[in-house]
Amino acid sequence: MKYLISFIIKRIPRPLLQRFAHFFLKFIKIFYYGHQVECPVCGKWFRRFLPYGRIPRVNVLCPECLSLERHRLIWLYLQQKTNFFQSQLKVLHIAPEHCFLPRFTKMQNLEYITADLESPLAQVKMDIHSIPFAENSFDVVFCNHVMEHVEDDIRAMSEIYRVLKPSGWAIIQSPQNKELKNTYEDPAITKPLDREKHFGQRDHLRMYGKDYGLRLRSAGFKVTEENFVKQLPLEIQQRNALPVSEIIYLCEK
Repeated sequence: MKYLISFIIKRIPRPLLQRFAHFFLKFIKIFYYGHQVECPVCGKWFRRFLPYGRIPRVNVLCPECLSLERHRLIWLYLQQKTNFFQSQLKVLHIAPEHCFLPRFTKMQNLEYITADLESPLAQVKMDIHSIPFAENSFDVVFCNHVMEHVEDDIRAMSEIYRVLKPSGWAIIQSPQNKELKNTYEDPAITKPLDREKHFGQRDHLRMYGKDYGLRLRSAGFKVTEENFVKQLPLEIQQRNALPVSEIIYLCEK
């Protein structure tokens, strides 16, 4: 199964995956029912999660809502560390994830807007380098695993800062190589196979290092790097199959 999923991820365009993956998993999930792991996003229990990734990781993908380990961590963070589920908020969700979108849409306390350049899930077609909303428009912005894809990440971060209201906050996650001190990027690397070799994926333009928080700060944010997963009991980390080294980047205006 892990090699099949890896092949699908590599060969099928992302918009098609976003539109049709959940139909495929409806048939797969019956083989994963059990009581060993729980997805906090959808509340379902399974004997384990599905493998996922170009280099397959085990026990990762929820067959019900398609959450990955990072999504489950963000969900718990929003519940325990923010006012997201209680306050009246205007939210911009860039590149909306399938596991979050239907749940956020139903929340009565949110004015919820989704945007992306290509995703069929998004309401607004948008280039993140030039966000088509006025400054000080949103209380919250989500933008996860996008910055490694864009031509000018600092400009994109600055655009998110611009549209946030004063005292607004964003969660902006990206994959990192913790062994790198500084972000590695080279505009001369343009071939997809070369980008996969250097940056980890064919459509990645950089590999972030330990300076990721500094890059976010350069856009104007006050950045809190929260090792939230370590604040959770080990039993929760294991039951929800959470990423043990993921840092939450809370970016405040």
